[in-house]
Amino acid sequence: MKLKRHIWIGILGLLWPLAAMAEGDDRRPTSDVRQYEGYTLVWQDEFDKDGRPAEHWSYERGFVRNRELQWYQPDNATVEGGVLIIEGRREAVPNPQYEEGSEDWRRNRKQAEYTSSSLTTKKSFRFRYGRVEVRAMIPTASGSWPAIWLLGNRWGWPSCGEIDMMEYYIANGVPSVLANACWAGERRFTPVWDSVAAPLSHFTDGDADWTSKFHTWRMDWDEDFIRLYLDDELLNTIDLSLTTNRGGDGRGMNPFSNEWSSESQRACTIDRVATFEGEANEVEGFGMYLLLNLAIGENGGTPDDSQFPLRYLIDYVRVYAQL
Repeated sequence: MKLKRHIWIGILGLLWPLAAMAEGDDRRPTSDVRQYEGYTLVWQDEFDKDGRPAEHWSYERGFVRNRELQWYQPDNATVEGGVLIIEGRREAVPNPQYEEGSEDWRRNRKQAEYTSSSLTTKKSFRFRYGRVEVRAMIPTASGSWPAIWLLGNRWGWPSCGEIDMMEYYIANGVPSVLANACWAGERRFTPVWDSVAAPLSHFTDGDADWTSKFHTWRMDWDEDFIRLYLDDELLNTIDLSLTTNRGGDGRGMNPFSNEWSSESQRACTIDRVATFEGEANEVEGFGMYLLLNLAIGENGGTPDDSQFPLRYLIDYVRVYAQL
């Protein structure tokens, strides 16, 4: 007889401390909150209260982007044993937007064959500059596409700016951990990428158990650079002097420094409400918000159904401001 999911999670919670005593803290959640000289902690979620994630998280729903296979729903996110668990499931969900013969990929699928969750702070928290730390254990089975990322809260993509602290998927035919950022190119919906893809083997060759451990992803973001780290190894440095939008609704805006280009005066309508003009003006209220999600398919590859359910475990999310 198969044990139910919540029983397995309870057993896992009991085994984590035992494994940690034998093999170190990298196999279990931690309650230690690091303090850094020159920084102050301004936002965090330690995922220390079982049940639904805290109310500052909102959810993406349905088919959202990239022709991915999963149907996003809140039910696949739960907090238990000191971690947020985002679960990818092999289950059928009817698509209420289905339209026979539609050319829209979100509407021409009668149902989804997989479900998952995508959590964001879009409605509750945004920021500019500082340090972000996320400790997580990622699924790496074929089909998995977990991510820790940020989007700007103005304009469409890619004018809003995107920072990928972590993506795991198949890059150039190789399972890889990516550290990226993008902004708008000359043509609408055409991004300019600054991307680094580190082969998973770069990490597993040195530690055969790498995929069964927690790791810490960090972003250090100031007015000059975004630096992306994994377990203190620098993966990518993004020069913000090069990240001004070249086209789109946010033309002339640097989404990572929130400044209009000083090279020429431009005007842009923001959310159909206000118009901002001129040199080095900032857009009031513009900032980046956080996303945690587990996508399935597309860049993640063909799902290996024998590996489901997939579990993406997040120990904590912390945001520090520079003093």
